[in-house]
Amino acid sequence: MQPYLSIVICVYNEEGNIFPMIEQVERALIGYDFELVYVNDGSSDRTLAELKSVHNDRLVVVDLQTNYGQSLALAAGIDVARGQFIITMDGDLQNDPSDIPMMLQRAEEGDYDLVAGIRANRQDGALLRKLPSRIANWIIRQTSDVHLKDYGCALKVFRADLAKSLGLYGELHRFIPVLARLEGARMTQMDVKHHPRRIGQSKYGLGRTLKVISDLILMLFMKKYLRKPMHLFGNWGLIALGAGLLVNAYLFVLKLMGHDIWGRPLLILGTILVLAGIQLITFGIMTELQMRTYYESQDKKPYKIRRIYKSELV
Repeated sequence: MQPYLSIVICVYNEEGNIFPMIEQVERALIGYDFELVYVNDGSSDRTLAELKSVHNDRLVVVDLQTNYGQSLALAAGIDVARGQFIITMDGDLQNDPSDIPMMLQRAEEGDYDLVAGIRANRQDGALLRKLPSRIANWIIRQTSDVHLKDYGCALKVFRADLAKSLGLYGELHRFIPVLARLEGARMTQMDVKHHPRRIGQSKYGLGRTLKVISDLILMLFMKKYLRKPMHLFGNWGLIALGAGLLVNAYLFVLKLMGHDIWGRPLLILGTILVLAGIQLITFGIMTELQMRTYYESQDKKPYKIRRIYKSELV
């Protein structure tokens, strides 16, 4: 029987947090039909042993072969989840399961596909956690034009069809709202509680900065040019080709007037611009063909219909 809710929790070396987390979820969701999907992301401590020792018919343990990272662990949990709504949260006791009913109500009443949490009173270090997070959130908001306040909050409520269509590869879990916007999702956000970590240590630090920047570049391309790559490569290719032809035409006129143009930096620049323009246009055409193959080979559509309404005959 399909449960109404699936709670997906990804853990990596979180021994000591398993039993308290399960107790909190059970207490917060009394009266709800739910399953609890724990994804063990290659833990090297007693996390898996603690999960195996839990006797709870709601619990599903997904044990990954090795440590794949948060995005792929989350993708595995979402693939296994069977609920109509999928809730994601961290397993370190910093998210509070008591916020789930409130967020679920918002999703149901507002017909939202995604309700994202905002850690209103975040209980983390100011210098190493809060400040980098605020800077990253501001950059993502300005560049992606998806104006959510807290991209780093793991507590989110999804409709299942949205969660299963996100395509969480690499390290893209930080950009779930942007991925959701690409799918045409209706989103909102609300304040949630946040607790200090009491057991274990955070697995994330300043070392993720470069990954965030590289993923952001990918997300910008996906948001603006995923379905029309020729508009990116073709436009820049035409600009480069046009500039190169103008430079070469100018040098050709100088040559006709008897000037020596050989070895001039301008000649090299003109040649490079022409070649770069041709390459960009060619790459744009090839990428466009790839995108068409991507959609047509899987019988996908470049659009999604949310719902079809029919008027009733009176």
